[in-house]
Amino acid sequence: MANSRADKPRSPKPRLDWDSRIGRRIALRDLHALSYVARWGSMAKAAVHLSTSQSVVSDSIANLEAALGVRLFDRSAKGVEPTIYAKALLKRSDAVFDELHGAVKEIEALTDEAAGEVRIACPEFLAGGLIPGVLDGFSRRYPDIVCRVVEADATTLEFRQLRERSVDLMVARVPAAFSDDDLTIEVLFDDSHLVVAGAKSPWVKRRNVTLADLQGEAWIVPASLVVREIMQEAFQGQGLKVPTGRIESSFVLMRNHLLATGRFLTVLPASVLQYNARQWALRALPIDLNAKPRPIAILMLKHRSISPAVQLFTEHLRKAAKRRRTGRC
Repeated sequence: MANSRADKPRSPKPRLDWDSRIGRRIALRDLHALSYVARWGSMAKAAVHLSTSQSVVSDSIANLEAALGVRLFDRSAKGVEPTIYAKALLKRSDAVFDELHGAVKEIEALTDEAAGEVRIACPEFLAGGLIPGVLDGFSRRYPDIVCRVVEADATTLEFRQLRERSVDLMVARVPAAFSDDDLTIEVLFDDSHLVVAGAKSPWVKRRNVTLADLQGEAWIVPASLVVREIMQEAFQGQGLKVPTGRIESSFVLMRNHLLATGRFLTVLPASVLQYNARQWALRALPIDLNAKPRPIAILMLKHRSISPAVQLFTEHLRKAAKRRRTGRC
């Protein structure tokens, strides 16, 4: 018959709604009970191993069946066997419990102040000065905390790495009046800039040196816009032509090697010189660049929970900055 029930299109089975039927009705304890019943093949045995009553286990299975609209176990005289629906749920619930177990382990690490990790971003000039000294002392005191340091994207003031949460904190140079509604900015110290030469340079032995004397020398000009601006203001302020630089680079190791030859000059932050002077035999020349010191600050996202390990690192960083300000590095 053309109009028989078999010829009628079947109405689609309603899909499970997460909020009303799943998210609010499936509890972890029910999934836990499901796994024990499937393992022991009996609600009574599952109850014993869960240290609860059989009625509680039966209620958990009934809750799951009502929420999902399927039978989860076939019952027989020998006990219960999971249905195909139960097996599908067990497969996914095992993954859920694995993820939760991993999350608990991660939380334990985060709450253990003697372990965990700290993710730091800093510009290269700080990676060649302040930060290595801080990391050395910090790693000695907290050997189980892992510190991951990446170069800061300091080409703009957007501080992308912080906003993307790929780092916990950033240590960077900021303008004196800089502020941001999303960031906490804690100034560590003001960093002045100096004209620097290697100990072998003939200029180190001169007591009276002016920028005019150094105009024609071989300069290493860092890529930093701040240093370029300082050099431009210093030379042009005395009516002098700004050196173009025989070498333009901000690679810390290469710069230190070249300065050590005694042939080159450069402009460095005082913090960088402080941590490199002895090892590389660098000297500051007695020249006032008449430049305002640039603040070095810790930057972090506001309203973001930080781990005990990050708190310990920031405290260690503050102490190092205080020693630097008082000249006790």
